[in-house]
Formats: sequence, structure tokens, C-alpha cells
Amino acid sequence: MRKQIVHTVEDIASFKRSLLRWTHDFDEIVWLDSNQHNHSYPSFDVLLAVDGLTGISTDHNHAFDNLKEYQSQLNDWIFGYLSYDLKNDVEDLVSHNFDGLEFPELYFFQPKKIIQIKGSEITFLYMNFVADEIQKDFETILGIDVAHPAHHEKKERPSIRMRIFKDEYFEKLDRILGYIHHGDIYEVNFCQEFYCEGLDLNPLSIYERLNEISKPPFATFMKVWDKYALCASPERFLKKEGNKIISQPIKGTAARSHNPDEDEALKRKLGMDEKERSENVMIVDLVRNDLSKNALKGTVQVEELCKIYSFPQVHQMISTISCEVGDHENPVDIIRSCFPMGSMTGAPKVSAMKVIEEVESFKRSVYSGAVGYFTPDGDFDFNVVIRSILYNSTNKYLSYAVGGAITAKSDPEKEYLECLLKAKAMRQVLEEL
Repeated sequence: MRKQIVHTVEDIASFKRSLLRWTHDFDEIVWLDSNQHNHSYPSFDVLLAVDGLTGISTDHNHAFDNLKEYQSQLNDWIFGYLSYDLKNDVEDLVSHNFDGLEFPELYFFQPKKIIQIKGSEITFLYMNFVADEIQKDFETILGIDVAHPAHHEKKERPSIRMRIFKDEYFEKLDRILGYIHHGDIYEVNFCQEFYCEGLDLNPLSIYERLNEISKPPFATFMKVWDKYALCASPERFLKKEGNKIISQPIKGTAARSHNPDEDEALKRKLGMDEKERSENVMIVDLVRNDLSKNALKGTVQVEELCKIYSFPQVHQMISTISCEVGDHENPVDIIRSCFPMGSMTGAPKVSAMKVIEEVESFKRSVYSGAVGYFTPDGDFDFNVVIRSILYNSTNKYLSYAVGGAITAKSDPEKEYLECLLKAKAMRQVLEEL
């Protein structure tokens, strides 16, 4: 059982910054920030979970079955992540590419402390045996100084490397186009890794700056002991709200302009772009098929098709697909049926994932996986881990990856430039160190 206490504050922006700084000494943290976006199906402004009472950490073998048992037995809030390589549990697939991050392939924990911000209200949901700490924690958070950036000792600028170079990118893209023209696949999300080795940094200060630049609706700061995900994601993977399931895939990206007229023209151009729309529609069809595996007959519907949303650095083309499920459907089974998300694989999904394993030069790990939570009622909400920096503080290995959808209409040079655009915020943050 959890004890609930609600406080209100006038300066919610300052409290939010203080709350994030307060997490510094915990080993398990999931911080989810909507940045007050007015996207459809909002859940909260901020949701924070810290300090695991119980947890589950595993590789892909029987991962979803283990998670299902853990979630069902606890019947409580649990927070964590699903790595992309859980595809090997869902399908007969493998992952043999280089892994410099060494994250567990699945990790969830039952937090002792949960804090939610909605408007000016702060709700504390603590386990009973630490309930007396709520007032003490609230006062501690209020007293934290946020006038200065999180401490980061100035060090040598990191040397950011590319796992593959431009010529090799084009060679691999040509191979993908060969599969497409042969009819093996229609679309594949091809990604490349940027990385640093021997890097000692303060992940919290990096996240604060990344979020300041991007202000996305599904931002995440996650710490699992020595592993960190600093996530500026604009994309929702899957949400369960009662008997309704919602997926909001992104396919289609355009740069922003500081000139309002040019910016509006770029937005209109993206909305009418035949290639970008066809990419988005392919993934919408894939998501409809995934949702239909658990949906009540006739309930799968496309609520928004190819709608343009604007973020500080890019315009994005987003669709919203939903369905209804029966009371008997297990929440973990619903996620398993849709995992990995189609926007990060391609179509047909299994064939695309086989091509991805062949042409990519790194193990995706948490990148293009999902971070989120389950509630005691069996609801859930998970983002897509993109526009994210992953860091192993023990190995001092940092990685961020970007990619794009390759179709028969893809222009290799434009695809490469789109990758660099998506990597811009991560590179900017690291070059400012």
C-alpha cells in the first residue's frame, strides 16, 4: 500500500528543477517530463520514481514472460525500460553487433517513492514504511538551490566518433535499396551510432541542457545504477488508458527556421511531401496490424494521419492510432504484440529487423527501445527512445544513434543529412562540455 499526500507550490518551474536535482543520490531513477506539451492523451506534467524496493533485470530470454509475472505479482507501480533487442524474445532473431554500453536488455523496479506534478499540485505516493519522510523530502526539495547549472567539472572536449563513415553509410544504404527493389522489404529504419570512449561526465547536467534545447513531450532522465539514458524523445510508443490503447508513431522530419515565413513554408512542405507521407502511412498500417492482435473486433482506428507537430529544432509528422481491448487482456501481452515499435523497424517488420541486424554496425540496446511505467490498474505509458544519449559511467562509454526510414524513393544524400539534423541537439550538448 502507498500513502498519498498532496502539496501545492506557486513556482512550479523552480520546484521542478529542484526535484530533478534532488534525485542525485539515488541509484534507480526514472524521470518523465512532458514539458507541458499539449499533445493528445496527456498523463502528467512530471512523473518521478526513485529508490527501488524490488526489481527485475534480464536478457531477452523469456524477458516478456518474466516481466508479465513480475508485474502481475506486484500489482503496483513499476518503472523501467525495454531494450530494442527484446525483439529476439518476440521473434526468432539474434543480435551480434558491437555493444559498448552493456545495458541489461530489460530492467524494471518497484519504487519506494513516486512524485507526480500536475499543474501546481505535487502528489507524493510513498510506500507506507517511508511515509513519514514525505514532509521531510518536500522541505528538502524546496531548499535546493537551482540558480546555477548542475555541477560539471570542466574537462577536455569529448572526441565524438562515427561508427561508420559517409562512404560506408552510402554503401549500406545501397544494399538496403537492393532488398527493397527485390521486394524483400518496403521500408527499413537504418541507424548509425556516434560514440565517445573514456568520457567522464555528469549525466544530470547533460540531460538538463539537452532538455532545455529540445523540450520534447516524452523527455526522460533514467539512471539504473551506472547506466544512464538522457532522452529528448518526441515520440510515444504505446499507452494504455483503461481499455483504450494508443500509439503515436513519427515518420517525417523537417528542419525549423528562425524566419516565421520560412518556417511555415517548411512545415507546409513536410505536410505535402509524398515520400514522407508514404513512409508514415506504411508505419500506420503496420501499427494497425500490431494493435489488431489484441483489439476488440472493429475498434482499430486512425485518429490522426500525418499531422504536423512543431518542436524547437524540427517539425515532425505524427499519426495517432487507437483501439479498444477486452478486460481480460494482459498489459504486458499487449506491449509484446507491438514490440519493437514499427517506426524504428520498417515493414514487413521481421524482414526489416533482419536487414537492420545485417547492415547496422552496433547493438541498439535501449536506443529505439522504450522507457515508461505500469500502474497498479494495469495501465501503462512508454516512449520511444530516440534523440537520446546513453552512457555507461563504469565503462565511460557514451553513445547516441540516429536514423531514418529508407524506402524506394529515398535520396541517399538527403537521408544522410536528415541523420545529421536529428543528431544536432546531442552533438551540441556534448560540444558545449
